Amino acid sequence: MSNLAAKAYFVQDSFARLLGVELLSAQDGQACVTFFASSEHCNGLGGVHGAVIFALADIAFAVACNTRGHQAVGIHASIHYIHGARPGQMLATAHEVSCKSRLGHYLVNVTDSQGVLLAQFSGMSYRLTVPAVSC
Repeated sequence: MSNLAAKAYFVQDSFARLLGVELLSAQDGQACVTFFASSEHCNGLGGVHGAVIFALADIAFAVACNTRGHQAVGIHASIHYIHGARPGQMLATAHEVSCKSRLGHYLVNVTDSQGVLLAQFSGMSYRLTVPAVSC
């Protein structure tokens, strides 16, 4: 990982640490995290709980929107569940779609270890501070 701002943000994320999420990479406006879902993360039908998938996508989103040296928080998020998830390794890859003044828009794809698209997440962030360098 090359982005110090993202690393500084991620090491302070207690919830990501609690879940066991690992940061694989981060660059300006982008982040990739991974997580191993076990049977403890399953819903009553045996699939990985949607809340777990949302949390993984939200963590990737949070890292991506905090890569530019300013503090940003989510102000809106939505998710589309595309394919049922079973226990195993999952990957969430976030990328910036738009970066204007204080608002940013990000898309996150969540896939399984075979590359099957499980969910697509869309998030909007609000920058609490604006750096001297623009997006």
